[in-house]
Amino acid sequence: MAGLITLTTDFGLRDGYVAALKGVLLSMAPQARLVDITHEIPPHDIAAAAFVLASAAPYFPAGAVHLVVVDPGVGSERRLLAVRTPRAHYVAPDNGVLSLALRQDPPQETVSLTERRYWRSGEISHTFHGRDIMGPAAAHLAEGVAVSALGIAAADPAGLALPEVVETPEGGLSGVVIYVDRFGNLVSNIPGGRLPPRAQVSLGDRRPLPLRRSYAEVAAGQPLALVGSHGYLEIAVREGSASQALQAGKGSPVTVSREMWV
Repeated sequence: MAGLITLTTDFGLRDGYVAALKGVLLSMAPQARLVDITHEIPPHDIAAAAFVLASAAPYFPAGAVHLVVVDPGVGSERRLLAVRTPRAHYVAPDNGVLSLALRQDPPQETVSLTERRYWRSGEISHTFHGRDIMGPAAAHLAEGVAVSALGIAAADPAGLALPEVVETPEGGLSGVVIYVDRFGNLVSNIPGGRLPPRAQVSLGDRRPLPLRRSYAEVAAGQPLALVGSHGYLEIAVREGSASQALQAGKGSPVTVSREMWV
């Protein structure tokens, strides 16, 4: 029986792109289980796709194949990769979209998808390598084909230039919002493990927000800071959108003050 294939794309559901991709997968691996992580990545947003994939992939059974098609460089000379790790396989363009997932699940083998017999037969589109090259590779992996059969060894996959958390001269932390979820929660790049219990968190130059364990610890409509299920500091509004209420988004500065540290 074929394995499980997850899909993460920026295709949306308005057009036929997701259906075409799934059609290819099921034609080549008819017993495969297909699971949508999301098709609502903002168009061409590699960093958002990397964050969402890393947030979801660890919870799938060992042996899953994670197919990621967020590929603003489609048709260029960028490589297409298949990666084997201790827990999973990944197929994606070599643009950094796998960076965060592979930090927590380090690669054991990486190849460039150069073996054409594992591509879709017929003409290969210059604008849909997800359907014609990456999708077929994921289907073959789900059917038990070895990563090494799909192409030649690939060294030095592209990284992702995410902002770093900076320690301020006053001993605090400075970061930025890197992702906005569908609830309008502002997810920062500051790991929750670096926060003391009584840290003072601010969004830009606004007054400090209460740091709480859950959304329910403030009244409806009130802003707060907390560590989300993904493990990063986020700013939220209970039963509302922090992005809309606070007029903030990707790149907005987030600071942690040392004044109340214990």
